Amino acid sequence: MSDSPVVRLEKDGDIGVIIVNYPPVNALGPGVSEGIIDSLNTANADPSIKAMVLIGDGRSFIAGADIRGFGTGRKRAPIGQRTYDVLDASAKPVVAAIHGFALGGGLENAMACHYRIAVPSAKVGLPEVLIGILPGGGGTQRLPRLVGAQTALEMITSGRHVPAPEAAKLGIIDEVLPDGTNLRESAVAYARKIADIRPLPRVRDKTVTAEQGVFDACRKSIARRARNQKAPYHCIAAVEAACTLPFDDGIRREAELFAELETSDEAKALRYAFFAEREVAKLPDLPTNVAPYDFEKPAVIGAGTMGGGIAMSFADFGYDVKIMDASQEGLDRGMERIRNNYATSVKRGSLAEDEMNRRLARIHLVAGYDDIANCDVVVEAVFERMDVKKPIFEKLDEVMKPGAFLFSNTSALDMDELASVTKRPEYVAGTHFFSPANVMKLLEVVRPSKASPETLMTAMAMGRRIGKISAMAGNTDGFVANRSRAPFNSEMVILLEEGCLPEQVDQVMIDFGYPMGPFAVGDLAGLDIGAEGRKRRALANPNYRKLPIADKLVEMGRFGQKTSAGWYRYEKGDRTPHPDPEVAAIIRQVAAEMNVPQKDFTPTEILQRLLFSSVNEACKILEEGKAYRASDVDVMWLHGFGFPRYRGGLMYWADGIGVKTVYAQIASWHQQYGERWAPSRLLRALAETNTPFREAKPAPFA
Repeated sequence: MSDSPVVRLEKDGDIGVIIVNYPPVNALGPGVSEGIIDSLNTANADPSIKAMVLIGDGRSFIAGADIRGFGTGRKRAPIGQRTYDVLDASAKPVVAAIHGFALGGGLENAMACHYRIAVPSAKVGLPEVLIGILPGGGGTQRLPRLVGAQTALEMITSGRHVPAPEAAKLGIIDEVLPDGTNLRESAVAYARKIADIRPLPRVRDKTVTAEQGVFDACRKSIARRARNQKAPYHCIAAVEAACTLPFDDGIRREAELFAELETSDEAKALRYAFFAEREVAKLPDLPTNVAPYDFEKPAVIGAGTMGGGIAMSFADFGYDVKIMDASQEGLDRGMERIRNNYATSVKRGSLAEDEMNRRLARIHLVAGYDDIANCDVVVEAVFERMDVKKPIFEKLDEVMKPGAFLFSNTSALDMDELASVTKRPEYVAGTHFFSPANVMKLLEVVRPSKASPETLMTAMAMGRRIGKISAMAGNTDGFVANRSRAPFNSEMVILLEEGCLPEQVDQVMIDFGYPMGPFAVGDLAGLDIGAEGRKRRALANPNYRKLPIADKLVEMGRFGQKTSAGWYRYEKGDRTPHPDPEVAAIIRQVAAEMNVPQKDFTPTEILQRLLFSSVNEACKILEEGKAYRASDVDVMWLHGFGFPRYRGGLMYWADGIGVKTVYAQIASWHQQYGERWAPSRLLRALAETNTPFREAKPAPFA
């Protein structure tokens, strides 16, 4: 921070302009609220000032609260002395002039102003639910008075950002300025125009009621996505208070509900996830003077499910992308799949038809390598076999322009081996997208030994530019995400050998907070894909633990949803998994052939058998220097495997149980089940010193 004040008051004739300057996004950090209040008091006391404008310097109006202050016990101003209250009570009108973002406390301050104007690109919202709390500055009381209970419930329980034109239609913003208008000049003119209007329009003076049953209906509608969480339900209770209590009583009720959430385990985990997602972008061992390449022309090799999804990811974020395949038939089939995916989004109402057409127009089918030779980056996304990928990289090395980056969408293969077939290994890296690539947020950037810093930074930046969260992984079998998940995948099938059924395991994980159980996910992805990986690992490791039940299903042609039978059976045209007596019979038969004793499992044992196995593997990854931080593992599990966000991540969740408890259980299972449960050296060291997983010091990145 500079020595200049974080809030300053300037005079523009008879209008006072209160300017917030707290880079980079004008969060409500130390001194900001106090500065706004001081400026308001000064302006109200100055007879030459008729009205005020509240505006942000730089990139944003006020992007929200400083999240670092939540849960710290930091003293807050009492109700009546907060910026929201002082703005509300100002004797002179205040105009909020919004650009960039007005989120959380930013929108709450704007709603406490008497008028609100915005540039067309501005966005507003109350996203507090996403970090396990609710809007605590009057947001749950003022927003319903502007937009009605139903819309307020939708906005607050989803936390979505609302574009300025929509916000104006809803009644949040009074005027959206024409494109290219100078915001400050327009706001000053607007303030001068309304300066003498009395009484002042205060949101608190509006009334709001709700139709009978609207709150119960909202609770039912969020039940699935809000499973095990308090914040969404507290948000509903606060909006309900706005409709049933006088304003001041509603404000006090909001404060009570906020206090219950702020220090909850849920809120702590969500704040941890928020900061972990920012930490994952840091590459501490790469030179700080190297910048990523600003690519403009991407290409994708392979028009299958993954290639098409990657092409959509580029198109969704404004890139013209070329896509090629081995045959015209493959290209046509891939393009049809892309059209269908977009059409489904239009049908659901999540995408406008004209926007679909713009995105489709950015995807260009090309016949061969010569058509992509001048591209900046190319992402290969063909079948997951080295003998398929190597010839493609040899050809890319031959035809691509000097300096082009060659990336592979591989989920497990050795990137050093793949890079070795080129004469430019310094320009080669792995870019592991997760399926479906156009939906899943994680991009795992895989670091071969010869990749240049610019290549790695470009791959990381590429992910961010197409809406992904990029995370660096070392070049090890399965990298970080899939390698840490592999023991989970094995253990869930081993549980079947001992007496579990797929639906039991899936129910435990759904109750834990996953949107789907792992066996249903396996059917969705395709059981044949997992079988291919097991074959490769068995060839590389003679001690590899085979999974005969899973192999038996694949031998029978039960590949999952695409064959209407996998771990579950599926009706035609329906993706609902139905427990299958045939699978139960196969499980009993194989268990008998293996002479494995059968037992009953508690939900806790099922959960810990799956997740502790992956915690142990993640420790091995860290001790080998294949990941920077335990929190990076958490980010990968959150965005690659749907780990429930309100539990923070795999390693954060394990910290909640305690490193000593985790180690003791793993050591016990090592005695019972053998070598696959051998505790990692790092886990043992952490347990001996009672050091949390998230404070582990990994080996230097290798």
